Amino acid sequence: MSLIGRPVRRTEDRALLTTGGRYVDDVPLPGCLELVFVRSPLAHGRLRRVDTDAARRAPGVVAVLTAADVDLPPLPPEAGVLNQKMTTPVLADGVVRFVGEPVAAVLATSRAEAVDAAALVDLDIEPLPPLVDVHRALTDELVLHPEAGTNLVLKLAFRRPAGRADVHEGAEVVVRQRMVNPRVAPCPLEARAGQAEWGPDGLCYRAGSQAVHLWRGQLAAALGEPEERVRVVNGDVGGAFGSKAFASREDVCVAWAARRLGRPVRWAETRSENMVAAGHGRAQHQSAELGGTRDGRIVSYALDVVQDAGAYPRIGAILPFWTRTVLTGPYAIGRARFSSSSVTTTTTPVVSYRGAGQPEAVAALERMVDLFAAEIGMDPAEVRRRNLLPPESFPVTTVTRARYDTGDYPAALARALAEADYPALRAEQAARRERGDVHQLGIGLSTFVEITGADTRSEYASVRIGADGRATVHSGTCPHGQGHVTAWAMIAADVLGLPLDHVDVRHSDTGTVPAGGGTGGSRSLQTGGMAVREAALALLDRGREAAAARFGVPVEEVAFAEGRFRAADGRDAGWAELAVDAGGRHTTGSPGDTADHAEAGGADQGLFAEATFQPSAATCPYGAHVAVVEVDTETGQVTLLRVVAVDDAGVLLNPMLAEGQVHGGLAQGAGQALVEEVRFAADGTPLHGDLHRYAMVGAAELPSFETVALETPTPVNPLGAKGLGESGAVGLPPAVQNAVVDAVRHLGVRHVDMPLTAERVWSAIRAATTSQAGDSGR
Repeated sequence: MSLIGRPVRRTEDRALLTTGGRYVDDVPLPGCLELVFVRSPLAHGRLRRVDTDAARRAPGVVAVLTAADVDLPPLPPEAGVLNQKMTTPVLADGVVRFVGEPVAAVLATSRAEAVDAAALVDLDIEPLPPLVDVHRALTDELVLHPEAGTNLVLKLAFRRPAGRADVHEGAEVVVRQRMVNPRVAPCPLEARAGQAEWGPDGLCYRAGSQAVHLWRGQLAAALGEPEERVRVVNGDVGGAFGSKAFASREDVCVAWAARRLGRPVRWAETRSENMVAAGHGRAQHQSAELGGTRDGRIVSYALDVVQDAGAYPRIGAILPFWTRTVLTGPYAIGRARFSSSSVTTTTTPVVSYRGAGQPEAVAALERMVDLFAAEIGMDPAEVRRRNLLPPESFPVTTVTRARYDTGDYPAALARALAEADYPALRAEQAARRERGDVHQLGIGLSTFVEITGADTRSEYASVRIGADGRATVHSGTCPHGQGHVTAWAMIAADVLGLPLDHVDVRHSDTGTVPAGGGTGGSRSLQTGGMAVREAALALLDRGREAAAARFGVPVEEVAFAEGRFRAADGRDAGWAELAVDAGGRHTTGSPGDTADHAEAGGADQGLFAEATFQPSAATCPYGAHVAVVEVDTETGQVTLLRVVAVDDAGVLLNPMLAEGQVHGGLAQGAGQALVEEVRFAADGTPLHGDLHRYAMVGAAELPSFETVALETPTPVNPLGAKGLGESGAVGLPPAVQNAVVDAVRHLGVRHVDMPLTAERVWSAIRAATTSQAGDSGR
């Protein structure tokens, strides 16, 4: 029976839950120096002096390095379209631009000694005016990068139909709203860490990355080394959510320091460092307009975005491109306008975060659909029904030139409403309003589509069978919680007719895997998984050829079933026998420890095949979410009662893995909607420096999720699979936001920004009731 579509438990979890994972900071590095960064306590200032004398004299200290010691050029922005004049020094050089910016690196024989010495470094910083407000940054009255002459990092614009005509032509009603998609901290359980060791072959850098091959290229370029002299290795990685997609300035500094001092160096940041320096997500300020007719038809939509890029432009500055791409979502909207300006501020740089630009688009559009429904007095579910793209229209090219492959958006909405028992919820809401209950019920909807595997980069995989009949898969993806070891083993085992426990999966090592695109943007199954499948199919062909040679018969006369090759006369052979014929060796070592096993598969090591899979296009999963909340109208406290999530991801390889991905996304989506927000004081001081002050949602704050999986196959890959890992973070935040506003709309509340904290909701209720009282008094 095929393994595809079966709920197989994650094989990697036993070690993680018993002996424990092997993360960067768990790996011993004999003779290494411990590096601790000295970071700026000010958001903006002229760095007049860095006094390292006391630190250099401290016990155990080997070196204290500053910008004056760094002989590397500053780092360019991570995307070529960003303002290339806004470079990032490895260590702050002359100016500091955000609290937490690395200014010096202390290296000592123990971490405790390095921490103590770092406290002795005296920074003389002349304060300069902070720049926290993105709208002020747009004016360029205070420019953070004088060499660029502006704070503008990237500007995008779009209009359909083109020309000067009003985009809302034909609209009987136009609703407008300004909103903020809040800045959030990714909060991976494992903060950033790195280990650097130089040898005759160059640098070996152990990291916790999302893409070891991308990191190899970045580190090589920054250090002025050829790529073949840089090896990047992951062990286990404790989460990333986009924040570890690219090598950081700290990683470059660790590798450079090891080369300069001729000794291994390692670094692991604290949680507080991670919160203020590792990069944040979202941070969009949006002005939206939606036009429609009185009978509920949406005819136009406009969105203007100011993206906070932080002090140095990283990948977050380009993410409005994806906001623009999915601008009109799952709806048939013919007229649209978009503009965005990414600007620098004296705050932590913004990086990618689960969904990376697309959740921001969905949040704005879904909020506007509810505002439009309220304006025309129509149920928000009915407005969505009337405007969703019909299933017969696929494939669809939207007004923003996004191409949606397959979908049945009305079916997803109908299923979500049925699972939630939408009429009963509305009846309960009406009864509470009639009674004037303190605890009011709110029902929020979100229908959405996202684009996954959008970069359409190719992915590499190889499969080798050893003399023991076991298969070893090498993959270019870099898992950090997704379950690739289980998934890739399922795919290979299914093709090769092997038991699941006879397949080992290795990954995340540029020394054993020649190429790879890494893991991010929900690309893994539809690229990496397909590469494993193609490599396994190629190996199956090699097996038939080897069996034909063994039996002395034509290849077409060799049958294959349940892991054995058979000739018409009854002779048969398994993978082990054929691998021995090919000179194979027994496989050895732990499948999860790629760093200590450098052998790559090859034709002289048994039966071997490799493949590169190039997707023809991105895929477009979709869904409909229903959130049910209770709002205490006296305190503003929000309780999330129910979440019904209907999600399509094409054909599901492993429903159990898929459900886990959905649950993780829903938890992060609920966190952003309800409690999570990075905030800065007016002087640029972070107000979120640790998890005592940053409210990250936990299991106790969440209900049991009610999930429904739809399967709309895509023609883009042989399995018919789409991405899934980001759906909860894309679809749930606006559903929760709409639910909270829905609960208090009868009190006069029109809109509340995320996060929907008790203080913010209470303030909105009070402002609305005060305004109503004032109106009645007049």
